[in-house]
Amino acid sequence: MASVQGTCDPRFKEVETLLQGFLDAGDELGASITVNIDGHDVVDLWGGHADAARTRPWTRDTITTVWSTSKTITAFAGLLLIERGLLDPFAKVSAYWPEFAANGKEDVEVRHVLSHTSGVSGWDAPMTMQDILDTDKSTPLLAQQTPFWPPGTAMRYHSLTMGSLVGELVRRTTGASLKDFIAREVAGPLRADFQLGAAEGDWARVAEIVPPPQRAAADSLVTKNGVGRVALKTFANPPVDPNVANTPEWRRAQAGAANGHGNARGVARILSAIALDGEVGGVKLLSPKTIDLIFQQQADGVDLAAGLPFRFGIGYGLTGKHTEARWLPDGRICFWGGCGGSVGIVDVERRMTISYVMNKMENVVFGNDRSKACVQAVYKALGVQTD
Repeated sequence: MASVQGTCDPRFKEVETLLQGFLDAGDELGASITVNIDGHDVVDLWGGHADAARTRPWTRDTITTVWSTSKTITAFAGLLLIERGLLDPFAKVSAYWPEFAANGKEDVEVRHVLSHTSGVSGWDAPMTMQDILDTDKSTPLLAQQTPFWPPGTAMRYHSLTMGSLVGELVRRTTGASLKDFIAREVAGPLRADFQLGAAEGDWARVAEIVPPPQRAAADSLVTKNGVGRVALKTFANPPVDPNVANTPEWRRAQAGAANGHGNARGVARILSAIALDGEVGGVKLLSPKTIDLIFQQQADGVDLAAGLPFRFGIGYGLTGKHTEARWLPDGRICFWGGCGGSVGIVDVERRMTISYVMNKMENVVFGNDRSKACVQAVYKALGVQTD
């Protein structure tokens, strides 16, 4: 039996009890959770195993693929470019990437890319995962294709393309790859244990991803909610086998929408900059003006690819009782999560950041039952009611 390790303020003892119970029951294989309030980690817990054979313990420094929780860090990179005046969220993407204007995309704005409304939610050409991970091949294809819908008029989740699109904007404005930009300008200055892909020297501490017992969550969405051209291009071109996360090719690549590697502490460290007026540990990255952009609603309704209700600001999901985030309280809260159950949540009003990362996937897109229970236990300890 694996005991939970780390530190936990007595106020949040229920979180520790929950995590231990999930591990004891086998509901989780390995996991970590961090709650940062006012710049202090009031919860920093981890436990379980880093491999399906249960031969490697999940330690303080274990990292794993966080799937689409990666998008919270990629969006942060976009905000940092906005903060530095290198990107204008209301400017045309083609102002920075002229080729992108081809075939009806001349009106796509930067904010559309960051809010899943650009019309480029997937690749039109048939793709393999090898193609996707080869950004020199896959990114130019996005510039040449026709949008799937008029940009800015609807929301369709940019499952894999968000990382490619933001990554190219980073490259065009800084000359750096998205992987290098995050390492040099975000994770490095904040001393955050997070990276796109995983350096080979870190592979020994990367936890194995264990797929859900049923089909991958994204494929399930296509079957359940919308077998149509856009849904298929978005979620099944190519179909994603979660086992790809355990391959050298995945770890060497930079897929800004999905192949971030970290733990709860690393994700929370970066996202806490949003909760703390842009500054963490004396490092100032964002201004209140840039943070306010996150909460400018860009889309509200049923995602026409996923068939699920969401609200989006610039870069992040926003709360709402009519959305899939109805289990979070109202207020200035932004978030996103990864296929299988990982989440990153920022509560600006409470100066709080919560992150949950695990390696055993559940057949869900945003938050599994365990991550939701832990988050709700945090709010309960603060006297905040959640659904």
